[in-house]
Amino acid sequence: MTTEELVVTRKGQVTIPVKLRRKYGIQENTKVEIVEEDGKIVIKKQPSILDLAGSGVGEATVEEVKKMLDEMRAQDA
Repeated sequence: MTTEELVVTRKGQVTIPVKLRRKYGIQENTKVEIVEEDGKIVIKKQPSILDLAGSGVGEATVEEVKKMLDEMRAQDA
């Protein structure tokens, strides 16, 4: 387990150390989520569409996938 000490800015922001960003593929505009687990704050990288490629083979129709992509594009706009 890696432990890093971060400083919270006046705006409540922290910087993820470059070593961890590289390790987990977190780049500019990568979406992360912050969750509370067992009294701890955990930052989790949200998978991109490329991370999920092939993971749901046979679980959705082409139409369902297109609808999901349209929704994701709308969120990014």
